[in-house]
Amino acid sequence: MPNEVKIVILAGGKGTRMKSEEPKALLLYKGKPFIQHVLDKVFDLGLKTKPIIVVGYKKERIKEALGKDFEYAEQALQLGTGHAVLSAKNAIGKDCKTILVLSVDQLEVSKNTIQKILDVHQKNNPVITIGTIVVPDFNDWRIGMYKHFGRIIRKDDGTVQKNVEFKDANEKEKNVKELNMALYAFDSNWLWKNINKIENKNAQGEYYLTDLIQIASEQNKKIEAVPTLNIVEAIHPNSKEELEILEKLAL
Repeated sequence: MPNEVKIVILAGGKGTRMKSEEPKALLLYKGKPFIQHVLDKVFDLGLKTKPIIVVGYKKERIKEALGKDFEYAEQALQLGTGHAVLSAKNAIGKDCKTILVLSVDQLEVSKNTIQKILDVHQKNNPVITIGTIVVPDFNDWRIGMYKHFGRIIRKDDGTVQKNVEFKDANEKEKNVKELNMALYAFDSNWLWKNINKIENKNAQGEYYLTDLIQIASEQNKKIEAVPTLNIVEAIHPNSKEELEILEKLAL
């Protein structure tokens, strides 16, 4: 893998619904902090550059736990995923072609899935490559995915048009079963030219990184979507109950 790839891990959140004062990155899963699970997958890729960790809430605790062997970027205010990536711009620098973005709570995402995202992105040269998952329904434990995952909306020709977050979705969009895993590869030049176009006109008042999908579509830029077969890889636990479900499913 060429060293022109930079990996950004979004780890600035508190994880309020986990009912813990610890930053979400340091909560435990299978005996290890959340962030260590993500780092282990990243290290397995064999990239020559260090991942950039975007920190915010209790950032010193994360730096203390991980040490000085990482690059950190600070998201001073929690204004959404788009703002988090923008906060890492200086740390990322100008010498990379591809920027891979992961979240700190992607505990079961596999090295193979990350590698596939990068391979498709580098082979086909889109401006964005998105990891997606298609669920059969929203029954049983998948009910949590119904309210917490963005929907991938496609055009009539099958190409990706946009991502719609649940709180902003209409009834038809809520029933779409292709979901956004929140795993992205971006063409860096295109990303920095367009990230400031993101607006916070949504139910959360945040700057969604996912808005870049619609921006790219409106520009008629190529967008790739790479489906992942294992639904468990897409789960982002936001509560202790969801963490317990993931632990059972991942056995």
